[in-house]
Amino acid sequence: MREAEIALEHDEIPIGCVIVKDGEIIGRGHNAREELQRAVMHAEIMAIEDANLSEESWRLLDCTLFVTIEPCVMCSGAIGLARIPNVVYGAKNQKFGGAGSLYNILTDERLNHRVEVEIGILEDECAAIMQDFFRNRRKK
Repeated sequence: MREAEIALEHDEIPIGCVIVKDGEIIGRGHNAREELQRAVMHAEIMAIEDANLSEESWRLLDCTLFVTIEPCVMCSGAIGLARIPNVVYGAKNQKFGGAGSLYNILTDERLNHRVEVEIGILEDECAAIMQDFFRNRRKK
């Protein structure tokens, strides 16, 4: 949630992500599309890049990715490419979800890497920060 709050402080869509290995955070990220003016700077992508640097490897085996909102299709693909075996997310992403809501890339048997997915951790808090953000955005 802290990474999502950082995104919110920067007037970004409040999505936050951490990658954990052996009980330690090895990668962190939050949405930074507006700040960096790069369309692909989603929280998961930023956390994967941070973890790749930390581990000095593109393979993030034995890791778990925690994210406040269901990964989109792009981020789900990146999770698979990074070989992350476990994903835990808070609230579903009914508009762009790539991990169960619209598409199910992470568990698709046609792909060579499948991911264990856990849904609903801090779901109410994760959904609320998004709803508040968009409610306030519409008022502006």
